[in-house]
Amino acid sequence: MKSICTLLLLTISTTFMFAQEETEDKKKFTVEGSVDVYFRQNISGPNGEDAIAPNTSFANRNGFAIGMANVIGAFESENGKVGAVADLVFGPRGEEAVFLSGPSSNIVNQLYVYWNVSEKVKLTLGNFNTFLGYEVISPTANFNYSTSYMFSYGPFSHTGIKADFTLSEDFSAMLAVLNQTDATEFNFDNNYTLGAQLGYKSTYLNFLYGKQGGSTESTFQVDLTTGYDLSDDFFLGLNATYNDTDGASFYGVALYPQFKTSDAFTLGLRGEYFAEGEGGAGAIGGYDLEGDASVVAVTLTGSYNVGDLTIKPEFRLDSASEDTFLDTDQDPSNSLSSFVIAGIYKF
Repeated sequence: MKSICTLLLLTISTTFMFAQEETEDKKKFTVEGSVDVYFRQNISGPNGEDAIAPNTSFANRNGFAIGMANVIGAFESENGKVGAVADLVFGPRGEEAVFLSGPSSNIVNQLYVYWNVSEKVKLTLGNFNTFLGYEVISPTANFNYSTSYMFSYGPFSHTGIKADFTLSEDFSAMLAVLNQTDATEFNFDNNYTLGAQLGYKSTYLNFLYGKQGGSTESTFQVDLTTGYDLSDDFFLGLNATYNDTDGASFYGVALYPQFKTSDAFTLGLRGEYFAEGEGGAGAIGGYDLEGDASVVAVTLTGSYNVGDLTIKPEFRLDSASEDTFLDTDQDPSNSLSSFVIAGIYKF
C-alpha cells in the first residue's frame, strides 16, 4: 500500500510539474520604429542663418535636416495579460518631444507597464503619449509632416496611471491621475492632473484638469477628435480643442480631408484655425493690446509610398492676425509660406 501511495504521489507531482511547464507564460518581444529626415525652405521668408518657421513643433529647421530615430520595444506575456513598452527617441524631433525630461531620461518617449485585468479593463502605469489631440509625436501616424498649433501647444506626454474601460462594442472610457503635463520623469511640484476620455467608435471626447507649469490656477482643456472613411478613397478627420487657465486661453479647429488617388499616392489637406486670448500659450507670437491673436494655417501634403518608405512633399501657408513673421527683406509680416519634403522609413 505504501508503494502504491508513493507511486500515486509521484504521478500527481509529475503531472502538476508538467502542467506548470505547459502553462508557464512565454514572453513575446517585438521591435518597431521609424527614421525620418527632411528638407525645408521658406518661400516668403528668410532662409539660412536668419531662417524662421511657424511657431509649431518639429520640422522647423532650415535646409537639409534630420527628424528622429524612433525605436519601440514591446514585451508581452504569451496570454497578453501583462506587458511593458520602452519607446526611445533620438534626434531633434525626439529632443523636442521630451523637453521636460531630466538628463537621465531625455531619450525616453514612453516607458510604461500594463495589466489587462479583464477583457473590459486595462491598467497602464508609467509614461505614455497623450490621449488628447488628433496628431502624435511619431511622423508615421500623422498624414501631414509638419504639425498643427493645437498639437504643438497641447500635451505631448503624461506620467501617471490610467484605466481604460470597454463599455460596449462601440463605447469606451478612460480615467487617469497624472503628473503635470509633459513632466515625464517625476512629479516635481506635488500637483496632480485628472484626465478622462469618452469614446464612441472613432470619436473621442477628452478632458484634462489640473495645475500646469507652476501656475497657481488650474488648467481645463476639452478636446474632440474624430475621423471617418466617407468612401473607399475619401477620409475626413476633425480636431477641435479649448484650453483655459484663469482667462488665458487658446482654442482651435482643424479639418483633415484626404483623397487616395492610387494605391501608392494620397493627397491631404490640413486647414486649421487657432486663436489665443489674454496671451494664451504664447504660441502665435504677435498679439494686439488685449493679448489676443489668431492664425489660419493651410497645409497641403502628398504622400507617396515606396515599400516601407514614404515620401511627403508639403506646402504650408500660415496667415496670422498680427505681424509675427518676417518677409524675405526681414520686414514684419503676418504670413509665411514654406515648403518641406520628408522621407519617413517605418520598420
